[in-house]
Amino acid sequence: MPGGWAFAAGLLLPVMFWVCRWQGWEFWWCGLVLLPLAWPRRSGGGIYAAGVMPHVMRWLPGVLAAVVGSVALAFRSNISLQYYSVLSSLFFLAVFAGSLLQEQSLIERLARRAYPDLPEFGVRYTRKVTQAWCVFFIANTVVTLVCIKTSDVAWAIYNGFIAYILMGCMFVGEWLVRRKVMRDAHHV
Repeated sequence: MPGGWAFAAGLLLPVMFWVCRWQGWEFWWCGLVLLPLAWPRRSGGGIYAAGVMPHVMRWLPGVLAAVVGSVALAFRSNISLQYYSVLSSLFFLAVFAGSLLQEQSLIERLARRAYPDLPEFGVRYTRKVTQAWCVFFIANTVVTLVCIKTSDVAWAIYNGFIAYILMGCMFVGEWLVRRKVMRDAHHV
């Protein structure tokens, strides 16, 4: 399934930037890494198999990765590789925001896998968490764009390190808030 591989490529591109810089190679050659992501793979499970993600999301990340890689190679330019981070954030924003237009948000669908009888306060909470992730991906997109305009080094540091630290903080922060919300709900 290309979605997971496309996400992994987004993690590796900033690391590959530093390897290329260290070796004196042109960064645009890393576009080769993205090309195979367009080939469809069988879904091994996860959120795709559970029906949490729409079918189109199964192949779209891989196709976008391959297009970005092709552009980098065709024009011998780093810029499309840097914009891959922007596309990744916009992709996740579309997934989360799109789920807000449905009966169940993405986070609610994930929560219902563990708690099929999610109470109403849980539904409201999961909707707020989905909205918070939308804000995160908007902010991440803006900062990534600023980094692209600033320098290659700023882009690599933010997208290879800082963005993932912030994402981890978001996960841990939400987990702590969820524990408090659930504790408070049981004492009402």
